Amino acid sequence: MADRLAQFAARPTRVRLGLLALLGMLAGLGQAPFDLWPVTLLALAALFVIYPISQTPRQAALHVWAFGFGYFAFSLRWIIEPFLVDIARHGWMAPFALVLMGAGAALFWAAAAWVASRVAPGRAAILGLLIVGAEVLRSLVLTGFPWALLGHVWVKTWLAQVAALGGPHLLTLLTVLCGLAVALLVTRVRILGLVALGLVLALSIVLRPDPVLPPNEEAPIVRLVQPNAPQHQKWDPAFSDVFLSRLLRLSREGDVPDLVVWPETAIAYLLNHIEDDLSFLSDAARGAPLVFGIQRLDTEANAYNSLVVLGAGGDVQSIYDKRHLVPFGEYMPGARLLGEMGATGLARNLGIGFTPGALPGPVDLPGVGPAVPLICYEGIFAEEITYGETRPRLLLLITNDAWFGKAAGPHQHLAQAQLRAIEQGLPMVRVANTGISAMIDANGRIVAAIPLGVDGAIDVPLPPVLAATPYSHWGDGPVLALLFLLILGAYLMVRHYRD
Repeated sequence: MADRLAQFAARPTRVRLGLLALLGMLAGLGQAPFDLWPVTLLALAALFVIYPISQTPRQAALHVWAFGFGYFAFSLRWIIEPFLVDIARHGWMAPFALVLMGAGAALFWAAAAWVASRVAPGRAAILGLLIVGAEVLRSLVLTGFPWALLGHVWVKTWLAQVAALGGPHLLTLLTVLCGLAVALLVTRVRILGLVALGLVLALSIVLRPDPVLPPNEEAPIVRLVQPNAPQHQKWDPAFSDVFLSRLLRLSREGDVPDLVVWPETAIAYLLNHIEDDLSFLSDAARGAPLVFGIQRLDTEANAYNSLVVLGAGGDVQSIYDKRHLVPFGEYMPGARLLGEMGATGLARNLGIGFTPGALPGPVDLPGVGPAVPLICYEGIFAEEITYGETRPRLLLLITNDAWFGKAAGPHQHLAQAQLRAIEQGLPMVRVANTGISAMIDANGRIVAAIPLGVDGAIDVPLPPVLAATPYSHWGDGPVLALLFLLILGAYLMVRHYRD
């Protein structure tokens, strides 16, 4: 092994970086839709074995950055899809978006490697723990982007239940520790690696969820309605009524459910333009409450991306406005500040976009119970799912994944929704414009789904609620404390043996 590492170190810089980027791409195979988590562990292990050849903090940062760039560029390849909706106008931006996104996310890992090399040169354990810290920062800095976290590779396994204990960052810590354990298998301390992997295997068996129970006869029946409106047609006035008619038709068919749910911005009109008579919507639901997404303006002309709960007779029961908006997609960062500084013309040209909502959930669903409302992007932020003292009956997520195309994006977004259900111990109703719409139980398992790229509706009993999870009580605090103690302990151990 030492000879091979020496050969790798002797290669030109561009070759080393290229090989590390390829290794990072292999690590990305653990993300949906491939879900090849063993490949991720092997790739991480290879990174930890290679890392000690770095001779300077700068070289360590460059090596880990290349690995991270490959990982993020591959995992986030769906980022080009929004630019392909209107290729003539925006297509040229697609490769720049992918490169910048991959390179920017990898900087967090590079910073971790630079610090690790400064405080404990060549110590892979320190690097791994600091990468976990970097993933936490990536989830929070500049409003955060916790997509393709290393811990997401476990969603299809029993180990996903670890999220109920410590959320996505505990899963990421587990991923890194497994990678370090695999790396030990090629060293002289193989027994330690085998013991660590054995403990992880035992943990997965202990956390194995109970079999899916038959639906309770008293469980509310929820109708998930997926109109399948392609993004390039969704806002075209020639198709607005076509997709609305499809939603109405799919809602009227069959037996009357207890709840009907449409996706984000299901109606391509402003709520203000139709609110005087919403009975045609409630008539389609035939007395059941109807949840739908729509845009609206307030009295000061502020725009909101909203979720509406509509009761019988077209009576609006609740309105929830999306609180965590997509930077550059739903608003332009800094535009409001420019306006407040007097640069009103420039701010107007930049485009302010949507206004974030002020009130959190839950919203009440008549006959069903309280629900935590989430609109699209909000479903990726585990730490932002909050509610009062009354435990909700479900998580309610409406989204428009047409922006993500038909490849990795919708699958990865769905996987994160599954984690939110596990973390809270609550079932989730997830309805997407083009799919994948799904009923997810409180263990994160998909009970029923409408495939990607089709229109249709399914009636599904709402799965039961589980006991409140440790993560729903304590959030990320205990995991962050554990991570700090592990980093401190590893550093002190390194100093002890160095001295």
